[in-house]
Amino acid sequence: MDFDRHRRLRSSKSMRNLVSETHVRKDDLIYPIFVVEKDDVKEEISSMPGIYQISLNLLHEELKEAYDLGIRAIMFFGVPNEKDPEGHGAYDEHGVIQEATRIAKQLYSDLLIVADTCLCEYTDHGHCGLINEQTKDVDNDRSLPLLVKTAISQVEAGADIIAPSNMMDGFVASIRKGLDDAGYENVPIMSYGIKYASSFFGPFRDAADSAPQFGDRKTYQMDPANRREALRELESDLHEGADMMIVKPALSFLDIVRDVRNHTNVPVVAYNVSGEYSMIKAAAQNGWIDEKAVVMEQIKSMKRAGADIIITYFAKDICRYIDEG
Repeated sequence: MDFDRHRRLRSSKSMRNLVSETHVRKDDLIYPIFVVEKDDVKEEISSMPGIYQISLNLLHEELKEAYDLGIRAIMFFGVPNEKDPEGHGAYDEHGVIQEATRIAKQLYSDLLIVADTCLCEYTDHGHCGLINEQTKDVDNDRSLPLLVKTAISQVEAGADIIAPSNMMDGFVASIRKGLDDAGYENVPIMSYGIKYASSFFGPFRDAADSAPQFGDRKTYQMDPANRREALRELESDLHEGADMMIVKPALSFLDIVRDVRNHTNVPVVAYNVSGEYSMIKAAAQNGWIDEKAVVMEQIKSMKRAGADIIITYFAKDICRYIDEG
């Protein structure tokens, strides 16, 4: 009979490993950590099993565990003691992310620190920029200088990569110019330029205490129905100086990851967000799925779609899975 024998290359585990097209490495992963200013806090986030809010004085324990597992890139999110309308804590020289960065760099000089550059965790209204009191909308242009101040303060504390997540128009250009003018022209920007107004962010807002106190973020984050718009955002951010592009969320937007990969040669970053994490954890705790198998299938799908780097709350789990072979 005349037909192809595709199963020849699936005949054993060793054979399948030999011809595998997609691989997940520890070096592909960025692990997010939520740091609080309060002392002696290590509190599990109820909607994100296994993920904690950790105080600065206990941060060394979490960093050691991640480092010993082989994680070499982390992303800090800050939860300040106090919030105000202009998010002063974001650009405070001794803000929570700034202090966490100093601690991490003192402990592990080769650990890459990615700083989330936004105001939402620091504003009492929970939005990513300043509020126009007349329109009650986010004031794009007045927010940009504060984002620049935030980025510079994070780099001065030791951050290696600036990751602006605010989705203001012109944020990459403003931050790039601000960093360059301050003498930090070699610090890369990992842009959240393709960030959708997704329902998968809910658990993160519990973790970062950053839910909007009124309205939503649909006027500045992207409509999940749109695909071509992502390429417009990509083009703008690359023109303005982005060095890496994040697609967030990842799992429901793998087509966007592939589109971005096809239209750029800069590193593509998939953000495996909190809702994607929590669904798997909940299903696994109920015995409905094999957690390890599902996590690795999910992460491989992001790599297969074109992601070079993955930000994921599963990073420590994945490192253990890799060690187990």
